[in-house]
Amino acid sequence: MIEKNVLADFCAKVSGPVIDATTYVHPLAAVVGNVVLGKNIMVSPTACVRGDEGQPLYVGDNSNIQDGVVIHALETELNGKPVEKNLYEVGGRKYAVYVGNRVSLAHQVQIHGPAVVLDDTFVGMKVLVFRSFVGKQCVIEPGAILMGVTVPDNRYVPAGAVIRTQAQADDLPVIADDYPLKNLNKGVVHVNTSLAKGYLSARKES
Repeated sequence: MIEKNVLADFCAKVSGPVIDATTYVHPLAAVVGNVVLGKNIMVSPTACVRGDEGQPLYVGDNSNIQDGVVIHALETELNGKPVEKNLYEVGGRKYAVYVGNRVSLAHQVQIHGPAVVLDDTFVGMKVLVFRSFVGKQCVIEPGAILMGVTVPDNRYVPAGAVIRTQAQADDLPVIADDYPLKNLNKGVVHVNTSLAKGYLSARKES
């Protein structure tokens, strides 16, 4: 399902998703409102990207949004005025949720804005990212929770960890060459960009 948002006191403009022609949105996924999806993205069944409260939501090229993923955000406008505390600035623009290039959002991840996940990061199954900024080339192992923190580049969050203070985030381990999941994201991105291409091709042939 791909559709526009509706008007509300927290959203004074009706917007439809902007989706690159090389991105595949499965018929059982939902993309709603002020959402921008870049190139070669796979949006899997039951994923929901809903830019009808906090907005805009952005997902960069060659990323993937796997089964059951939810991307949503707290209100970024109220009665015509921006709610600055619910926005992050990336590259000179403000977003409710910003997901960079070559990011993997694995099954049942929740990215709830305000939130940022930068390039080449793997976000594992059932992770929650809320009011947090995740740097480049990170690994968030399955079941972790990030709330109100900034994760530096090239760090990993152990499975099931709850990171709620900046001191905890600063102490997260650096990804070393012997870290077992160091190169996991490359394979996941390859698989999902290939799937997007294949499903689009099959859709055109049917």
